[in-house]
Amino acid sequence: MNKFYLTTAIPYVNARPHIGHALEFVQADVIKRYRKSQGDDVLLLSGADENAIKNVQAAENTGVAVGELIDKNSKLFEELAEKLNIRFDVFQRGSDTKHHSASQKLWELCKHDIYKKAYKGLYCTGCELFYEKNELNKNGECFEHPGKPLEEVSEENYFFRLSKYEKQIRELIEKDKLLIIPRLRKNEVLGLLKEGLRDISISRSNKRAKNWGVKVPNDDTQRMYVWFDALNIYQSGVGFYSNQKEYQKWWPADLHVIGKGIIRFHAVYWPAFLLSAGLKLPKALFVHGYFTVDGQKMSKSLGNVADPLEFIEKYTADGLRYYLLHDISPTGDGDFSEKKLIEVYNSDLANGLGNLISRVAKLCENANYTKTKTVENQKHVSNFDEDYKKALEEYKFNDALGIIWGKITRLDKFINDEKPWELAKNNNPRLKSVLEHSVDQIQEIANLLGPFLPETSEKILRQFEASEIKSAAPLFPRI
Repeated sequence: MNKFYLTTAIPYVNARPHIGHALEFVQADVIKRYRKSQGDDVLLLSGADENAIKNVQAAENTGVAVGELIDKNSKLFEELAEKLNIRFDVFQRGSDTKHHSASQKLWELCKHDIYKKAYKGLYCTGCELFYEKNELNKNGECFEHPGKPLEEVSEENYFFRLSKYEKQIRELIEKDKLLIIPRLRKNEVLGLLKEGLRDISISRSNKRAKNWGVKVPNDDTQRMYVWFDALNIYQSGVGFYSNQKEYQKWWPADLHVIGKGIIRFHAVYWPAFLLSAGLKLPKALFVHGYFTVDGQKMSKSLGNVADPLEFIEKYTADGLRYYLLHDISPTGDGDFSEKKLIEVYNSDLANGLGNLISRVAKLCENANYTKTKTVENQKHVSNFDEDYKKALEEYKFNDALGIIWGKITRLDKFINDEKPWELAKNNNPRLKSVLEHSVDQIQEIANLLGPFLPETSEKILRQFEASEIKSAAPLFPRI
């Protein structure tokens, strides 16, 4: 078995999960399920970025202890995954002592590239990043968080020699040794590198960090910059500095699934830290876009932050999964609309897939159809449509779903053309072969659906693997 280690990004837990987190979790889960269907030994890791200053500020604003806030919100992210039928093999929290030790080890391995100096700069708490004036919009604001003033910070920090690795990182990305998907994001990072890299601050004073986060080795006055420790969750979660056998099995990561807003950290900072430490680099980054909601940017002040747990409750996990995977571009920006979700649910799931399953099951039941041959339940999709496999290996989830719905459309047409209800009236012997073909196709569709709609796939397979196929409740009752 080939190993395949993939991760989501490690979300900040200063607030509840939003619909963008659901998209990323579902994308990663589809990749995991597909790789497993190919016979790979797969590990999916997520976690909680708990050492950020923004977590401290969120706790202060709500009047609770930081530990209480991160405990509560970390559980919500785990609950979201569970309700989406996703199982993280590892959920590594940043507050874990194992992670703290691993991050201090990474610091020690990089210490030949670390130095201390006084610094003054503009800090965006939303990004947890210092910006130069030429990196800001015309109003002097961060592009990611317009409308939020930057904090002018002056203190003595530890710095990392990021500039030292500029050429090496550029070559790795140009030659796709660190593969960035889609190409648009690869070009974006190469453009950033062309502007030149400056050394970066990788610690914060205890005063500004409010004594929260990973302690800098041999300096009680400083805490690690959150991105230095958060990226290391990808390693600490698979045994770095705690379980060498486990670490050697899984590292390096085969794929990091991330949003476009954190590409600089994953494509530039992370490789530089690992190069400095003499450790292996991840193989690839898959980068998705951002959401608007009904055409507007998600914002707490607008009150339009879409809660995925609410939509799972209303439209089922597979209903939400389908909408996110089929209607939202895998790599571009998307607009989330409850109205559109309902339309897609009714047209594709209730009227399309659900109606076909009900139709074939009823025909089999009315005809007392009994299977005379066992259709192999292909848990491995190695024999399936090459276009479907290619789409999934390129993370084109919507294209793969389009192939499945093409099969649904063709089977519907086959049934309309063959008219098995008339064959049944006339006791036509062709009825059996028509039903046999229909059941074969239903089972193939169900297997292809496995990575995307796991609960629905299992229901269909259970119904159509029985020797006597019976009607059942609709898979997707029409809304």
